[in-house]
Amino acid sequence: MTVRVAMWSGPRNISTAMMRSWENRDDTVVADEPFYAAFLSRTGLDHPGREEVIASQPTDEDEVIRLLTTDASAPVHYTKHMTQHLRDGMALDWVGHFRNVVLIRDPAEVVASYVRSREACEPKDIGLLQQVPLLEALPPDSPVIDAGDFLRDPGQYLRWLCTWLGIEFTEQMLQWPQGLRDSDGVWAPHWYDAVARSTGFEPWRPRQVELNSHDAAVAEACRPAYEELRARRLLLSPG
Repeated sequence: MTVRVAMWSGPRNISTAMMRSWENRDDTVVADEPFYAAFLSRTGLDHPGREEVIASQPTDEDEVIRLLTTDASAPVHYTKHMTQHLRDGMALDWVGHFRNVVLIRDPAEVVASYVRSREACEPKDIGLLQQVPLLEALPPDSPVIDAGDFLRDPGQYLRWLCTWLGIEFTEQMLQWPQGLRDSDGVWAPHWYDAVARSTGFEPWRPRQVELNSHDAAVAEACRPAYEELRARRLLLSPG
């Protein structure tokens, strides 16, 4: 049976590095943000490469779900999801076909990174507000992982996840070759510069975040959701 992993993140997290980690396994295929085209088609938002994104993926949510739940091309199927792509009121009964993980990051750090690539940022853009109701819809054993915790000891968290999934951990998950991948979304040239230069997870370091008044307000609007999720996070003892 195919092990289907759904990693639910917001933008400007370690989600693409996490996808690199899993794709570097010999037994895994990955899907990159499969609801992005449906999201852009529905909202009309003008993201970089909008028309190219829409042309590259199904815009029908049911078709996306069908593809994700039937792909058996490898023993492990890993999907990188952006929670801001979920439609308000979208039925989530299909998530039970997956082993689900929620990936969070401090909202001030997310906003600071986001506005370096986009001129504007609003609370709904960074995914945290959508992660709270999503977690309530997921199976109760679905772990929440804070990027700050993970980056302090990626190997320990990846070993835990592999044990939870019932698959073998491999050291291949900790390093990967530089560059873009055929599996990357067509939006990769707009967003993946840092990941394309990487060969592993960036070591955790404290960050000094400076935000203007609008962006600080966005981060604070998302903070209650972050703290609610963080209170339920997987916290492993130092390895």
